[in-house]
Amino acid sequence: MKIAVSSSGKDLDSQIDPRFGRCAFFVIVETGDMSFEAFDNENIALGGGAGIQSAQFVASKGAEMVITGNCGPNAVQTLSAAHVEVFVGQSGTVREAIERYTRGDIKSTSTPNVADHYGMGGGGMGRGMGMGRGGGMGRGMGQGMGRSMGAAALGGSGQSASPAVSREDAIKGLKEQANDLRRKLEEIESSINGLGKT
Repeated sequence: MKIAVSSSGKDLDSQIDPRFGRCAFFVIVETGDMSFEAFDNENIALGGGAGIQSAQFVASKGAEMVITGNCGPNAVQTLSAAHVEVFVGQSGTVREAIERYTRGDIKSTSTPNVADHYGMGGGGMGRGMGMGRGGGMGRGMGQGMGRSMGAAALGGSGQSASPAVSREDAIKGLKEQANDLRRKLEEIESSINGLGKT
């Protein structure tokens, strides 16, 4: 059985990274012989959708379960759709978490334990990806503060104490993220065209 663990390092003795979508690494462990593979989480710096992308990644690697500290509603929904069990609220090392699972000391959940965008800045105050607009010669794009869809923007109190988000609110939030990404893409394309003319 393959279990994906959000990790701060690349081996079994690394600490669990409490953030699922924005963890540093995924350590995928084969419980039969404790062999494992470690993968960099390429979604760590995404402006939005990191939980969904991370969930799709671990599912594509054949993980049947995820062990993590915190998991938001979009990631939980994506993992559930991929028939991947989720175990939240875990800490310690990757090895200790796998041992707790094999002893039957932890239980899976189908509900998130944090609000959407929790890992972006903590407790519903998210950081988005802003596009730098400087006129420097070939200096690239900076990452700045952008908009976030925290719990308050979805009609909640803005506190992570009530992470459940309705399906309609989740869809609304995803549509707003898509619109933001379209605007950012247009800005990037405009910058590329401007640089191409010089």
